Amino acid sequence: MPAWARKSTVVLLIAVLALAVFGTTTQTWLSVSLDPAQSGAGGDALEVQGSKAATAVTALALVALAGGLAASIAGRIARWVITVIIVLAAAGIVAAAATVLADPLAAAQGSIAAATGVSGGQARVEATAFPFIAVGCGGLLAQAGLLVVPAGRYWKARTKYDVAGRGPAAATAGPVDEIDSWDRLSRGDDPT
Repeated sequence: MPAWARKSTVVLLIAVLALAVFGTTTQTWLSVSLDPAQSGAGGDALEVQGSKAATAVTALALVALAGGLAASIAGRIARWVITVIIVLAAAGIVAAAATVLADPLAAAQGSIAAATGVSGGQARVEATAFPFIAVGCGGLLAQAGLLVVPAGRYWKARTKYDVAGRGPAAATAGPVDEIDSWDRLSRGDDPT
């Protein structure tokens, strides 16, 4: 089995990238310099976290993380579905972060209104590095999600249902544990 196709490698890669995206949302995405006429004080600064600038990114990162973990126990067909879910979540992350980068003032309007009490105010808004990191990690997350299907061909079946579907020879091959013995006993087979 190639090193890139190991289950632990693929699942860990997806988990690390999803957690990296999630981590960016806890950081400052936008630095806002408020208009002195609106803030009441001269040139107050406001920092907007990623979770407030792009609320969908946090949820989509958690979806991708759950998908990566589910891929480790999923069957062949379910891995296709999980791949689609991870890739769509990654695309949503990239789109949401790119929207913030395209119009940072619009992304900061909610925080500006909460701070000043004025909706639709003007301010100077600068993006930090974290939305760019979210876009990059989101793109890598999509590519890691696409690895699930080709890598999954090398993964061994881990459930009794996958093994049972391959016939009686496959079900008896390999080490037998207590749970397998109890399952055979409940079907009427005496394992002794």
